[in-house]
Amino acid sequence: MAATDFKDYYSTLGVSRSASAEEIKRAFRKLARQYHPDVNPGSEAAEAKFKEISEAYEVLSDPDKRQKYDQFGRYWQQAGGTAGGYAGSPSDFGGFDFSNYGSFDEFINELLGRFGSGFGSPGAGSSRTYTSYRPQGARGSGPASGFGSPGFGYDTGAAGSYDQEAKITLSLSEAFHGSRKRLRIGSEEVEVKIPAGAKAGSKIRLRNRGQMNPYSGERGDIYLVVELLPHNFFELDGDRLTCEVPIAPDEAVLGGQIEVPTPDGSVTMNLPAGIKSGQSLRLRGKGWPDRKGGRGDQLVKVIISPPKQLSDEERQLYAQIQSKRSENPRQSIQSMRL
Repeated sequence: MAATDFKDYYSTLGVSRSASAEEIKRAFRKLARQYHPDVNPGSEAAEAKFKEISEAYEVLSDPDKRQKYDQFGRYWQQAGGTAGGYAGSPSDFGGFDFSNYGSFDEFINELLGRFGSGFGSPGAGSSRTYTSYRPQGARGSGPASGFGSPGFGYDTGAAGSYDQEAKITLSLSEAFHGSRKRLRIGSEEVEVKIPAGAKAGSKIRLRNRGQMNPYSGERGDIYLVVELLPHNFFELDGDRLTCEVPIAPDEAVLGGQIEVPTPDGSVTMNLPAGIKSGQSLRLRGKGWPDRKGGRGDQLVKVIISPPKQLSDEERQLYAQIQSKRSENPRQSIQSMRL
């Protein structure tokens, strides 16, 4: 390969050679959104451009590969050879013996792990691959994670690994009860069992579903990283299942019993007299499943909700309470000053 065939990955992404990892990532995402095949169906030019920026990002996003690229880029400028071989001496390149390679291009390909020529395989410039995964029946083809995929999108694996990561989006109900999903990975359909109690950020391992190692012929694994959709009542905060329940002013003053929804249905909860708005009560054993088959607690935050519409009788009674109230709730702050 002639020196003029050298690919300037920095130029491909439109960044300087001193660009930070975050700048490189932002540049790649911007270009990937623009040239992704899903956004440009049928466009060979867009597909080719997407392959170029993907190859550039694969190298520059990995610190070790980027260092090698910078180093061999400088050597490339000194090579001056052709596709038939290298005209220089091994000493010019730190003692490497080029006689073991048919061309300088073969030498670079081996160093960078470029074992093939097809996009979406380890030959695309690294041991990673770009594959779109999506649940069966989902709309779209599952663009890369961070590109706004509605359900299931890829992410790249760790440097030097044939494992991969992909994001899978679950409803809170699916994560709580566990479920089974059929996913399409390339040309394969896979049924995945979601264990009960999956949390945001937890990983589900699919053995031998990742990239093919060209040396051993074995496949890596795919790790599904769980994302949870918001629920209109329950919220999972770390390990705690939480919710907010409105109560009336008289319930806050007098206390009593109220019905509270849980994942298993409504239960009766005791309200202590004089409870404050924003105070949380605990329902033991009604929270999120744990790995041992047990359940955590559900935290119920009570919010005092004044009535928006009062009958004449209610208004008169509230007026009587106001006129006869013996306690000033703002007594302790009357003398506050800066």
